[in-house]
This record gives sequence, C-alpha cells and structure tokens, in this order.
Amino acid sequence: MNIKKQIPNIITLGNLLCGTIATIYAVRGDFYTTAILVGIGIAFDFFDGFVARLLQVQGEFGKQLDSLADMVTSGVVPGIIMIQYMVNSSHYGELGISSWDAALDMGLNIDSWFSYKVLGLLLTLFAGYRLAKFNIDERQSDSFIGLPTPAMNLFVLSLPLISEYTDNVLIQDIIHNKYVLIFITILLSVLMVSEIKLFSLKFKNYSFKDNSIKYIFLILSLVLLITLKFVAVPVIILLYVLMSVIKNMKKEVSN
Repeated sequence: MNIKKQIPNIITLGNLLCGTIATIYAVRGDFYTTAILVGIGIAFDFFDGFVARLLQVQGEFGKQLDSLADMVTSGVVPGIIMIQYMVNSSHYGELGISSWDAALDMGLNIDSWFSYKVLGLLLTLFAGYRLAKFNIDERQSDSFIGLPTPAMNLFVLSLPLISEYTDNVLIQDIIHNKYVLIFITILLSVLMVSEIKLFSLKFKNYSFKDNSIKYIFLILSLVLLITLKFVAVPVIILLYVLMSVIKNMKKEVSN
C-alpha cells in the first residue's frame, strides 16, 4: 500500500467521521455541537483536495470517497436539521411545544408531521443528486455549476444558531415562519442542481487582477461576519450566488 496516496483519503474519512457524529447530535437537537462537527468536517473536505494536489495523488477513488463523505456531512445532516427546525419552530412551536420528543409524545397529526419531514429531506435528496452530477461533470474543475453542498449546509446550520444567539425580533419572526423555511428549502434544493456557474475560491495565483471577485467576496464576507455574526452566514451564501450571476452577466456582455 502506498501510504502517500492514502493521506488525502484519511483526511476524507475524517470528514465522514465528523458527519456521522454530527448526525447523532442533529437528531438529538444539539445544533451547536452539530455545527462544530460540521465545521471540522468541511475543513477536512477542503484540505483533502488541497493535500491530494500538493502530493500529486489525485485519483478517481478519492473523488468518489469525497462525495460519499460529503453526502453524510453536507447531505444527511442539513436534512435532519431542517426537519427538526421546521417541526419545532414553524409548526409545533405555534402550539407552545419546544421539544421534538414532546411533540411526538402528544400524538399530533401524523400527516402534518410527515409533510414537514419530507420537505426537510428534499435537501438530502437534492444534495445526493448534485454530488453524483458533480462526479461526472467535467465542467466543474475550475468553478461550480450549482450551489456546492457545503454552502447549502452552512446556510441551514446557521438558522438554529441565529435563533439561539440573536435577539432581533424581526429576524426571529422571519426565520421561524414556516413558509419562509419551506421557501428556503426549495430555493437551496433548486440552486444545488441549477446550471448557474459559481466562481471557485481556489487560487491559481494571488494577483488582484486575476482574482478580484474572490478578494472582494472574502473582504465583504469578513465584514459581514464581524458585524452580523451568525446572521451573516445566509447573507454571505446569497451574496456568493448574486456575485457569481453578476460575473456571468458581465462575461456574456463582453463576449
């Protein structure tokens, strides 16, 4: 066995391990621990590719393993979180129920519960479709076609954290509205499998001229994180999509 070739795969398995443990905490409703584990998993997801390129050991096996790990960390986990959040905040929250288990113990309408469950899992289904598509799409070597699953995952993870650590009444009302949550679920699902070309944050060189949009995006993201904290996360994801669309439009006009 070539140990050098296995180093990136070991890092990828670290992503899978974090995603598996995060799934357990997501089911329990411990979103803070889930967010930490997912954050570590996404870091592993970034560095496995970086290390593979550094060691020049990229291969088809690593590509497939990477998608399998992402399916758990950025596919299963956000689906479970959205289920939990929809049920607790949007539906049963209106009845004064703060716990998933308490809601089930009360024997509430199973049809209503099931509809929310299916909607939350749209994120998992579309993430799986996107990851399979990514593996056979040769257009996505230097950019992304559709929203990457880690970006979708961070958007969803931010919702319960915003709810927990933000006191703004208007923001709370918005993110606890069941129709807003349904809209977010459908929007993120569609964006993942869309044909929108999104710029990658990989740098071939570090000149401002060649990477101006990346530098501007990173600076704006940092400012938003400092000023808005957790609220900044969904704003940054939407900004990423918007800036990519503007870049595509400018490119089409110049051509």
